[in-house]
Amino acid sequence: MKKTIWVVFGLLVFVLACGPKQKKTELIKAGDITDEERMEWWEDARFGMFIHWGIYTVPAGFYKGEAQTNSAEWIMNKGKIPIEEYEKYAAEFNPTKFNAKEFVALAKRAGMKYMVITAKHHDGFSMFHSKATEYNIVDATPFKRDVLKELAKECQEQGLKFGFYYSQAQDWHHPGGMGNNWDKNMERVSSDEYVYEKALPEVKQLLTEYGPIAIFWWDTPRKMTKSVVDSLYNITTALQPRIITNDRLGDDYPGDHKTFERNGPRYQPESKYWELCQPVSGSWGYRSDDDNFKSISTLIRNLIDQSSKGGNYLLNVSPTHEGTLRHEAVERMRAIGDWMDKNSEAIYGTQASPTSEEPDWGRITMKTIDNKGLLYLHVYDWEDGVSIPIRLNNNVEACYLLTDKNRNFRTEVLEEGIQVKLTGDAPDNVATVIVLKLKEMPNALPVKPLGQDEAGVVTLPAFRAQYENLQGPGALYNDHLDCIGSWDSETAKVYWSFQIDKPDKFNVIANYSGNKDTELEIVFNGITKIIKLPVTGDNPKRFKNIDLIDFTIEKSGKYEFSLMPVAEKWNAINLKEIKFQPITNN
Repeated sequence: MKKTIWVVFGLLVFVLACGPKQKKTELIKAGDITDEERMEWWEDARFGMFIHWGIYTVPAGFYKGEAQTNSAEWIMNKGKIPIEEYEKYAAEFNPTKFNAKEFVALAKRAGMKYMVITAKHHDGFSMFHSKATEYNIVDATPFKRDVLKELAKECQEQGLKFGFYYSQAQDWHHPGGMGNNWDKNMERVSSDEYVYEKALPEVKQLLTEYGPIAIFWWDTPRKMTKSVVDSLYNITTALQPRIITNDRLGDDYPGDHKTFERNGPRYQPESKYWELCQPVSGSWGYRSDDDNFKSISTLIRNLIDQSSKGGNYLLNVSPTHEGTLRHEAVERMRAIGDWMDKNSEAIYGTQASPTSEEPDWGRITMKTIDNKGLLYLHVYDWEDGVSIPIRLNNNVEACYLLTDKNRNFRTEVLEEGIQVKLTGDAPDNVATVIVLKLKEMPNALPVKPLGQDEAGVVTLPAFRAQYENLQGPGALYNDHLDCIGSWDSETAKVYWSFQIDKPDKFNVIANYSGNKDTELEIVFNGITKIIKLPVTGDNPKRFKNIDLIDFTIEKSGKYEFSLMPVAEKWNAINLKEIKFQPITNN
C-alpha cells in the first residue's frame, strides 16, 4: 500500500514538472508576487458569495422522518447514516432548474465581487466531475453536469473572481478520511492514503481544469501528517501562484487571511486580512425547515460592520435539490444590491475606521485620497436636528450626502471631536451614508476611559483588559471569540482600570465559558474574595453569565478590578466581559 501511495505522489510530481510551459513560467514568477499584490483585489472587493451545496439537500435536514441537529450538510454525521444508505441520495439528486448564468448574475446584482462554492464537503461527495472517485455529481447522479465548471465559466464571463471550498481532512465516505466513527462496515486505511488517493488529485484537478482560481478555502483542519499537509499547500501555490487561502489548512499554515464564522469580531482584529463567513439563514446547506432568514437591514449592516473593521463579508446561500434558491434568499440579495447601487463607494476599496471606538449611531469606513482622509459615515439612527460625534481632531473640508452632493451638513470641531448635525429625513432607513472630507489625514482622539454608561453600568470588555503574566505568556485576547483566552498560567493576572462617577451598590457579573470547574481570586477596592466558577459545557463559544459578588462603591474616582487564578484549583476559561450592574432599591 505504501508503494501505491508513493507511485501516486510520484505521478503528481511528474505531471507538475511536465505541465504546460505557461504554468512553468507562472511558477517561476510566483516568488515575485508580494502578499500585497495578491491580496489587493480581495481587500478592495469586501463582499463575496459563499455557496454550500450537495446531495444533503435531498434529505434537507430530516432522516427517517426526524429533524437532525446542526446545519443540513452535517446530516450524515448527526444521523449516523451508513455510507451505503447515504450514497442513495446521489441517485435522487437532479437539480434540473440550476442555471449558472442566473446564479452568478444574482451575486453580481447583490454587489458581490467573488464566489466560493463547496467542491467537496465532509460527506465526501464531489460536486464536480472528479477523476479520483466516481462518487461525484456527473457519474453518480442523474443530473450528469459539472456545476463547478459551469459556474467557473460564468464567473469569468461576468467578471467575478471564483474559488473553491474543500474539506481536506474530513471525508465520511473514504475509509481514510477523518470524522466517520459510526459506520462499522468501513475498512479503514491511513489518512495519508486518503490524501494521496483522493484529496491531492482532486485539488490538482480543481486548480488545472477550471481556469483561474482566485481562492482556495480549506476547512476543519485535523491532525494530519506534516508531509500530506505540505503536499496540499505546495500544490496549491505552485499551480495557482496568485491564489488566496484561508487559515484552516493546518496549525502551521496561517494562510493569507483569518476566518471568522457566523459572528464577526466585536472590535477590529489585529490581523491585516480577515473575513466573516455567515449564512443568510440558520443553516449553511439547504434545510426544508430553515426559515431563520436574517433581515435585510441586518445583512446590509453586517456588510458595513465588517468593512468598518477592515474585513470582508462572505455571505452564504443554500441551493435546494432542484438547483434554485428560496425566494427569501433571492429577495435579500436583490435588496442588498439596491443599497449597493447607491452606496458601494462606501464599501469597495475602503479601510477600517480611523477611530478605535464604534459610534453608537452607526459605523465609519474610510479611504485615503491625496494624503487626506475621506470618511463615510454610515448612519443607522438618524434623527433630525441631532449632532453625531466623530472622535477625530481634524479640520473639515466638506460634508455632504453620498447620494446627493448638493445636500450639505453643518460640522463643528470641538475638543471632544467633530460634530456633524443631521438635518431633514434619512434617505435610507437602513443606513444613510454621509461623506466627510478632511483637510488632512485622520487624527483620532484618545480612547475614552472605561466607565459608566447612562444607566450607571460599567462594562469591562475582554479587548480592553490588561495583563500581568508573571511567568511568561499565560492569558491573551482571542479576537476570534472576542474573549480572554489561552489563560493557562496560574500566575496570569487580568485587570481593568475604570472610572466611577455615580457611586452605588453593584452586582458584578462575569460572562465566560469553561469545560471544568475552576476558582478565581477577585481583588477590588481593598477586598479579596475567592470565587468558584462552575463548568458551562464543552462548547467554548457558549458563554454564560454568573453573579460573582456585590460591591458597594461610596466615592467617585478611578478603580481597578483584577482576577487571578487560584493555584492548583485553576482550569482555563474564556472570559468575554465583566459587568458592574447597579442594584436599584425600589
